[in-house]
Amino acid sequence: MSMTLRLDMAQQETDLNVLAGAGGVALGEARTNHEGRKALLLIRGNEDTTEFESLVSTMGITIVESIPQPGEPDPKGYFGKGRLQDVADELRLRVRGHPWEQIDLVLLHTNATPRQLVAVSDATNVEVWDRVRLLLSLFTAHANSLEARTQVRIARLQSDRTVLRELANQTTTGERAGYGGGGVTALQAVIANVNRELTSLRKRQVKHSRAQAERRRQRTRSGAVTVGIAGYTNAGKSSFFLKMSGKDVLVEDKLFSTLETTVGRLAASPRVLLADTIGFIDNLPNATLDAFRATLSEALECDMLMLLVDATDTIEEFQRKIAATQREINARYLSEDITDSYAERKIICVLTKIESLNQEAINLKKSIASEFGYPNPLAISVHQEIGLEQLQDEMLEQLFGQPANLRLVRSDEGRSIEGYLSDVYNAGMVINKQPQANGDLLVTVWINEQSLARLIATSDNRIEVK
Repeated sequence: MSMTLRLDMAQQETDLNVLAGAGGVALGEARTNHEGRKALLLIRGNEDTTEFESLVSTMGITIVESIPQPGEPDPKGYFGKGRLQDVADELRLRVRGHPWEQIDLVLLHTNATPRQLVAVSDATNVEVWDRVRLLLSLFTAHANSLEARTQVRIARLQSDRTVLRELANQTTTGERAGYGGGGVTALQAVIANVNRELTSLRKRQVKHSRAQAERRRQRTRSGAVTVGIAGYTNAGKSSFFLKMSGKDVLVEDKLFSTLETTVGRLAASPRVLLADTIGFIDNLPNATLDAFRATLSEALECDMLMLLVDATDTIEEFQRKIAATQREINARYLSEDITDSYAERKIICVLTKIESLNQEAINLKKSIASEFGYPNPLAISVHQEIGLEQLQDEMLEQLFGQPANLRLVRSDEGRSIEGYLSDVYNAGMVINKQPQANGDLLVTVWINEQSLARLIATSDNRIEVK
C-alpha cells in the first residue's frame, strides 16, 4: 500500500515509502473498502487469470487493462527492466482522458517476492498487490469477528515484515551517503514494532485456540460428534451449512465470504454438530494459511469431514480445485503416520450445485472424484433440495453405524415414558416410533455407542436394546 511513514528519530524527520502491502505498518485503520478502484494487471507467460480476476471482482475493483509479457518472471522486477519501464512511463505521463487516468493500483498475477514488489513499486509509484496481498485485502474486508480480524492482522503483518526487511536490506547494501543513518534506524524501529505486535497477536490467538480446543473436548465428553465442512472457496459450504442446520451464516456468491468458523447443530439431530469455516485456495503460501490454523482446526479436527466441490466448474477447474483441497486436507487432516484410507477416516466427497447439470455431466464429475481417492461421491443441490436426504442418511450411517432399536418400558412408578423418550431425542436422532399394546414404546434411533451406554445407565432399566 503506497504511503509515507513519518518517523522522528534523532531530531530528524525521515520519509519511508512502503509501496507494497503496508497494511500492517500503516498508522491507523487499514483500508477495507476498495469498491470502484481501477487497476492494471501484469501477467507473465500464458497463465490462466480467471480465478485472480474473480478475486479482484469480488472486491469491486475494475481491471482497466491486462498487460502480458512472454517468458518466465524476472527475479528482480517480475517484468523485464525495459517492459517495466515502459509501463512506469505510461503511468507517469498519463493526462486527462487517458485510459489509465484513474488507475491507482497495479496487480501482479503471482505470489511475488519482496524484491519484485519493491522494484515494481519503485518504478510505477502506484500501490502494488501480488496474489497474496490481494487475498489479504479481501480477508481484511470480510473479517467481522475478533477471531477473524486477529488472524488477518497476523497474516498482514507477516507479509509486510518481508517487504520491510527487503527495504532495509536495500538501504543498507553498498556504499552510499547516509549509510547507517537515521533513516535506517527508523526502518529498523518499524520492524521491531511489527515484531512486538505479532508476538502480542499470537499470544491472543493461542488463547483463542485453547478455548476452541476445550469446547471441542466438552462436546466430545457430552457425546456430540462433529462434521467438518471443507472445500475450495465458493464451493457452497455456507449454503449447505444453512440448509442442514437452519443457523444463519453469511451466504454470498463470492470468494472468501466466510473467514471464521461457525458451529451449529444438525437440524435433525442435536448430537451432530456442523462446522463451517474458511475455504481453501490454490497456491496460497503456508505462512499465510497458517494464520488461520485455529479456524481450520475447528472444521478439520472432527469425527467426519464433508468435502464439498463445485460440480459446475469445467473439467480442468474441477480437477485443479479438488487437487488443491486434497493437498490441504492431507497436510492438515491426515497426519504423516496415518496410513488408513479416506473411507476409514470418514471423508465424504459431495458435488454441489448440480441443479443445472445433466446426469451424464454429474457421472463424469463423480468418476473424477473417485480417481482422487474418494469412494462413492454424492451429488446435491441445496436450492432444489436434491440428494440432501440421501447425504444425511450416509453421514449418519458412517457416524453411528446401523440405527439402534430400543424398547422404552412403561411403568406406573417413577418417570413417565415420555420423559425417557425425551432423553432419547436429546441423545440421538429418532427415525421411528411404534407404541405397543402394553404401553411400551419401540424406538429406532441413530445414536453413537457412548451416548447409548450413558442413556441405558441412567434409565433405571427402563430403556433396553432390542
